[in-house]
Amino acid sequence: MTVSYTLKVAEARFGGFSGLLLRWRGSIYKLLYKEFLLFIALYALLSVTYRLLLTQEQRHVYAQVARYCNRSADLIPLSFVLGFYVTLVVNRWWAQYTSIPLPDQLMCVISASVHGVDQRGRLLRRTLIRYANLASVLVLRSVSTRVLKRFPTMEHVVDAGFMSQEERKKFESLKSDFNKYWIPCVWFTNLAAQARRDGRIRDDIALCLLLEELNKYRAKCSMLFHYDWISIPLVYTQVVTIAVYSFFALSLVGRQFVEPEAGPAKPREPLEPGQEAASTLGDLDMYVPLTTLLQFFFYAGWLKVAEQIINPFGEDDDDFETNQLIDRNLQVSLLSVDDMYQNLPPAEKDLYWDEDSAQPPYTVATAAEALRPSFLGSTFNLRVSDDPEQNVQVEASPGSARPLNATQTPLLGHFLAAGAPSPAISLRTFGRARGAPRTPHLLRFRAEESGDPEAADRIEEASVGSEEAREP
Repeated sequence: MTVSYTLKVAEARFGGFSGLLLRWRGSIYKLLYKEFLLFIALYALLSVTYRLLLTQEQRHVYAQVARYCNRSADLIPLSFVLGFYVTLVVNRWWAQYTSIPLPDQLMCVISASVHGVDQRGRLLRRTLIRYANLASVLVLRSVSTRVLKRFPTMEHVVDAGFMSQEERKKFESLKSDFNKYWIPCVWFTNLAAQARRDGRIRDDIALCLLLEELNKYRAKCSMLFHYDWISIPLVYTQVVTIAVYSFFALSLVGRQFVEPEAGPAKPREPLEPGQEAASTLGDLDMYVPLTTLLQFFFYAGWLKVAEQIINPFGEDDDDFETNQLIDRNLQVSLLSVDDMYQNLPPAEKDLYWDEDSAQPPYTVATAAEALRPSFLGSTFNLRVSDDPEQNVQVEASPGSARPLNATQTPLLGHFLAAGAPSPAISLRTFGRARGAPRTPHLLRFRAEESGDPEAADRIEEASVGSEEAREP
């Protein structure tokens, strides 16, 4: 059964994830404890052998081998290889879940398109949705061990009510070397076409919509089958597995606490990742390699995560609940096309019929949320300049705008040469492709309104000067 802890992490609080560490079902401890105990046993065996069974000369040779293994382990790009592989597996895992066929859309279209309150209309709707559920059962039998154990033979499928005996005979009479999960979909299309001819489906548009939804449903069945057929390349899985195992095989030897390189007279010192014997640990001699055990827990646990979800249709704790999905899909779809067909509650005026603005009530626990202002956009509260000259509307023609020289822009002129072009655009250059410039006229009009004749004269002189500069 899928382990769900969503409610436990609904709110971010102190030690929110810490409570999850005490769970056993679906935990990393349950996945990894056997390999972890094996690694500890092998490490302890080598440590006891080095400390108690080897001679002084043999210890010296073993220390050299340990240093070599420690350096070699650091050459394996374990984080990169394993991280990329797990990312690929997780993406594939979620894509497989979204490929599981669900009849929700199809059952709504059947209920709206296939008409008739009589026995024939009810039979058509129930048969159509049963064919859809049969297709999903057949494809899930091909990919899920749980579903196959539930329906080991076609007789079990018949006994479960997904298929009649006559349909089973038709199904088995069709000889094919390939998986035949698609046969109920073909039955669906033929029955839908017959319903159209009988007038149960009233127009071709409804029939087209019904077949489109069926094709989406069938495409998910096909995609689920192909995910089971086409796996992640074996060579990649082998590379990742060999990388992890070889890394910790070297760590078993290389992470032992051995004598220093200077000679056997000095106390032993541990070899930590990426360190030589003459490390800063000095005479520290530890019997338990804490950092190495943590490293094994992280990397081997990472590999175990990929091992568990690479095929989510097995019987692990976090694999998909395919049998419950089958039960849910059949029950909901039959309820939708049969009991709920034309079974509507009476239409009534809603509570806010005479109100201009609907405002549902809040409880005391959520009343504070009603006081928060609604979000109107990130620039809604942006303060705009109050200077009216900055809000003057001008017409621009980018194709005819000419850049000023660097000498006309002091800031750029400080860094560029005198003749270098500048991307700055003058207001005088706007609108030249259409004739006379309009911006000076707008500015002159505003100057006249303000009652400043000198400003109007200066704008007039600037306008005449710009026109003369444009003439050849």
